[in-house]
Amino acid sequence: MVVKNVMNMNPGDGATSYANNSGLQKAVISETLPLVDETLKAMFSAANGRFHAKCLKLVDLGCSSGPNTLFIISYILNAIEDLCSNRINSANDHHLPEFEVFLNDLPDNDFDNLFKLLLNSNLFNGKKTRHCFLYGLPGSFYCRLFPSNTLHFAYSSYSLHWLSQVPEGMESRNQENICIARTSPPEVFEAYAKQYQRDFSTFLSLRGEEMIAGGRMVLTFRGRSVEDPSCTDDSAHLTLLSQTLLDMVAEALGFEVCNEWVTLVVIHQGEYGNEWVTLVVIHQGEYGVIVEHVKKEDLYSFNIPLYPPCEQEVKTVIENEGSFHLDKLHGFRVRWDAHDNVVDDEDNPILKKHRSGKLVADCVRAFMEPMLAAHFGSSIVDELFGREPYDRMSPLGGCGNTCPHKWTPSTIGGRKLIDFSRNS
Repeated sequence: MVVKNVMNMNPGDGATSYANNSGLQKAVISETLPLVDETLKAMFSAANGRFHAKCLKLVDLGCSSGPNTLFIISYILNAIEDLCSNRINSANDHHLPEFEVFLNDLPDNDFDNLFKLLLNSNLFNGKKTRHCFLYGLPGSFYCRLFPSNTLHFAYSSYSLHWLSQVPEGMESRNQENICIARTSPPEVFEAYAKQYQRDFSTFLSLRGEEMIAGGRMVLTFRGRSVEDPSCTDDSAHLTLLSQTLLDMVAEALGFEVCNEWVTLVVIHQGEYGNEWVTLVVIHQGEYGVIVEHVKKEDLYSFNIPLYPPCEQEVKTVIENEGSFHLDKLHGFRVRWDAHDNVVDDEDNPILKKHRSGKLVADCVRAFMEPMLAAHFGSSIVDELFGREPYDRMSPLGGCGNTCPHKWTPSTIGGRKLIDFSRNS
């Protein structure tokens, strides 16, 4: 599985699209806004005239598609315009800078839908006349994206926990897991940690070449609250997904001995006293029964290129790589259903738990479906996300109370929230 070909989110604006199932990511972005303000203010204060440029270049790294991109880009542009307006008023100047905004993601990202959304927005209508030029920038942020010393500000949210590749040899060492989990052996934790260190160091080195002295970054990504990854299951939702895939493997092994048409009816008691009925139809193929199932060898060869680092790992890579100075590192937690705005069922905990679990499941499907479909085939996806009661995904007593730590860094001369600056 070539990561760059399957690491896009679900495209379009349909029921399972990332655009309609990224409320968690918006909650994370909203948490970072005070630091964005603080970082931009520090960047302009420290510039001493160097940012009196006619054109400021900004980038959203790992922008994906949907309204979140519009939300954060609009916020950044408004914040910069406020800072520039204050400078203009004090200097009796009448010109705001122009903006070049680059939207970066892997080539298979749904840039078409993203630009339709942006062009139909009021992004180009600032508090004063805004000259904003938007560019799609397909490519991996683990490669060079800009000429040297040209970039002023970079933002990335919920992207840098994705690695450039799955560490080698996971097929034989991480069986029955699809990412690092409590049951993963120590060598798997070590391999993922080393891959993260290489990738994040590469990212910082490349951005260090591209960014002007005094430029800044604000980065937010999934993180780990403890140093020992075997002591916590920060990816409990993916562990549940792995367990469901294992169930499908076991069922497939049981059905392979059949050689006739079968209709299997499974009936169980529902949450509200209703009977839920699931029909699974299995039909005979040329070599016996063909059923939409998961093969054991396919499961064992499937691993997700995702690593949530702890705070010390982030600090160590930044310090060792040397291109940036770390201004702030802050961890915070966000509920998986933080975007749940429905209050009608507050007095019905069962209904609330079910709806909460569905929100989480839809969120996971939005970023996992392309990888799952590429590896196992698209025919298993509906069953995979539809067979489990949603309350097992719910933070209200299901797979976990909160999303793992986010870390935010920011940079001049920075889920973790990091604020850091490029060294001169």
